[in-house]
Amino acid sequence: MESLLFDLDGRKDLVEKIKDRCFISRLVIDISNANTQVFSDGEVCVNFDVSMRGKRVYLLSSPNTSDKIMQLNMAIDACKRAAAKEIIPIIPYFPYARQDKKDQARGSIGAKVIAEMIENRGATSLITLDLHADQIQGFFNIPVLHMEGKYIFDEYIMNFSKDKKNNDVVLCAPDAGAAKRVKGFRDRLRDKYDLDLPIVMIDKTRKIANEVDEMVVIGEVKDKHVIIIDDMCDTGGTLCKASDELIELGALSVEAIVTHGIFSGPAYERFGSCKINRVVCSDSLPLRKGNHFNDMDAIGYSKIDIISAERQIMNAIIAINENISVEDLKKKR
Repeated sequence: MESLLFDLDGRKDLVEKIKDRCFISRLVIDISNANTQVFSDGEVCVNFDVSMRGKRVYLLSSPNTSDKIMQLNMAIDACKRAAAKEIIPIIPYFPYARQDKKDQARGSIGAKVIAEMIENRGATSLITLDLHADQIQGFFNIPVLHMEGKYIFDEYIMNFSKDKKNNDVVLCAPDAGAAKRVKGFRDRLRDKYDLDLPIVMIDKTRKIANEVDEMVVIGEVKDKHVIIIDDMCDTGGTLCKASDELIELGALSVEAIVTHGIFSGPAYERFGSCKINRVVCSDSLPLRKGNHFNDMDAIGYSKIDIISAERQIMNAIIAINENISVEDLKKKR
């Protein structure tokens, strides 16, 4: 079946890497852009110039705003009406993932709403990256190819650990919810590189969203290089407070690995003023840039490194196109 890939977000950097990976993998996929119009009243209209009748269509988008969510839904609808055989959104950053359950007695479950929107519009399967909660896969009744961050950052951790003499490095879960993810990283490093790193955990409490009230570190960090691992970073409050706390307890350095670098609001300024050495993220979202950064913003921005997720995205595409196990491809470098 012929395959098409459409870039909804204008992510030329990521699309070019996927195109190069297609060439390396000898996979034929026509790559193009969707035509998106936004009218003066804010309405969104999406159409395509090429025929997709009977074809497998991939739609690349990280819909982190309401307009992009609407754009993705319109694109799926357009593909369905153009008689595409399969419609597969590639959503590196799944929006509303933090709303995976009711936090209030009469609250909404945002991740479920997004899942139903995508499925009901006509998506036949989904590729996504490092969901905030694994149970979000259960919100869908279509196949979900979930590509985990441990396969993106494992080599980076291995090289960092080798540089720091291995036994001086510890992995850190910034909260109880991240403990499973960090254990997954540890197991991957153990299986792939025979590298066994200890884990510490931070117990944190919040009084309001995006603001940490109290932190308690469980485990030994004195004279250690600490790598905090999480699925996303929004305003940077947790990472910065955690890094300062770890340094106060005697850690030699603190780095952070987050799959999704949202970096909204004061995130850059916080990175610039806290004691964190480096923040490593994937390219699931474009970095927010600005011409009027203050000094702390500029310092914080310079601390960010990006490792592309294109290899794992391409593995999911290969698994679909060639009808093979994605689990086997995840582990290959």
